[in-house]
Amino acid sequence: MCGIVGIVSNSPVNQEIYDALTVLQHRGQDAAGIVTCANGRLYQRKDNGMVKDVFRTRHMRDLIGNSGIGHVRYPTAGSSSSAEAQPFYVNSPYGIAMGHNGNLTNADQLSKEIYQQDLRHLNTNSDSEVLLNIFAHELMQQKKLFIDAEDIFNAIQRVHKRVRGGYAAVGIIPSIGLFAFRDPFALRPVVVGKRVTDLGTDYMVASESVALDAAGFEIMKDLAPGEAVVITGNNEIQFKQCAESPQYSPCIFEFVYFARPDSMIDDISVYKSRLRMGEKLAEQILEAWPDNDIDVVMPIPDTSRTSALQLADKLGKPYREGFIKNRYIGRTFIMPGQKHRKKSVRQKLNPVPLEFEGKNILLVDDSIVRGTTSGEIVQMARDAGAKRVYFASAAPEVRYPYVYGIDMPSASELVANGRGIDEIADYIGADRLFYQKLDDLIEAVGQGNKNINEFDTSCFSGVYVTGDITAEYLTSIDVSRNDDAQSKQTLVGQESVGIYNGASDD
Repeated sequence: MCGIVGIVSNSPVNQEIYDALTVLQHRGQDAAGIVTCANGRLYQRKDNGMVKDVFRTRHMRDLIGNSGIGHVRYPTAGSSSSAEAQPFYVNSPYGIAMGHNGNLTNADQLSKEIYQQDLRHLNTNSDSEVLLNIFAHELMQQKKLFIDAEDIFNAIQRVHKRVRGGYAAVGIIPSIGLFAFRDPFALRPVVVGKRVTDLGTDYMVASESVALDAAGFEIMKDLAPGEAVVITGNNEIQFKQCAESPQYSPCIFEFVYFARPDSMIDDISVYKSRLRMGEKLAEQILEAWPDNDIDVVMPIPDTSRTSALQLADKLGKPYREGFIKNRYIGRTFIMPGQKHRKKSVRQKLNPVPLEFEGKNILLVDDSIVRGTTSGEIVQMARDAGAKRVYFASAAPEVRYPYVYGIDMPSASELVANGRGIDEIADYIGADRLFYQKLDDLIEAVGQGNKNINEFDTSCFSGVYVTGDITAEYLTSIDVSRNDDAQSKQTLVGQESVGIYNGASDD
């Protein structure tokens, strides 16, 4: 999961791209980058770290131009080396910079093809560099000195034929302008907006609509599955369907956890989806436990607040904020290493003892993945004086790895893998545990857009919509994603950063 943004404007875009990346910071905290275009040249700044740390005043002054793209990175494939910060760039053909959100499931095969058939060199282990080089090769097949939007659409059509997985990309070519495209299943989100000013019409593409809102853009549309958009340097916009058999199957986990609640994705309000998740969960609790002794409902901040609020209202129970969040700690879901995650939970959340003492507490979270965070929080509630601690998840049991751009841990590290609900409750130390039913989750999200008949629910159901995920592939990612492998990869990445960067330029 990463965040992408692109802007074509009638005025300089460096500050607006920076602001958009700040709004999208929740989608990636590992690295950030911006590429702008002016007078036929590209200007770039990228590095590991949060947006506010990567860009200083001197960097912003150098990012000139009225068009550009930006990226915040959360590592899925590859290491955490700053060499893999995005956007990536290739000089042939025409000079192309690209940022990517997602994961290519056939990246290994494509890497071999790029070297053996396309005669191109990859400098990192990132599948984003793979996607860029595939696109560059297909664009080169036009064999033209001057290209137009139709040439870009044709190249994207061939990209869709070669590439598998979930991906959303934004790129820029000095001689043409900005382009963006979405995978044929619409697994990763892309929204397009416009803003009319005295100078003319500006255009923006981003992972989530909140980035558009913050800059005063209005939503034009979400890219359909397989669709692409080209915005030329003279601010003309064109859309085209580039996939042969597109199928709308957006990732349902975006609505559960990753997206901001104030975002609209595929015409679905994330906020309202989470309200409905809370309502569905409350109905289940009332049916299974009508004479419950719950005294108070508490969210585990921040993502679960919306669901917990509606759940409490439906149950007729008080809603209280029992945990105070330290906003300077990153999202524990994407932190490497079990010890690091456990330590971060205690740093991230602090209980308010008066809300716990002698009470039966129902804790509500958006989901339970490893169970590490959940177990720590249940213990914190007991330490704060709770009499009984019940737990509710707004999402179903996460039993399978996610392969389309969210770095779920290996199956062996998922707490629900091979365990029943009572066993999971024992594992996290809860007196009682409730999970959202999958059908209820699908209905809660799908109610927002009746035109979407299917969602990707693979981490809950084990059904992968692209149809190309084999047992061998799942075994390979199980080996690469477990905590031991991640720790080794991080160390290698840190060593390579020291060699690659030399002295820091901050």
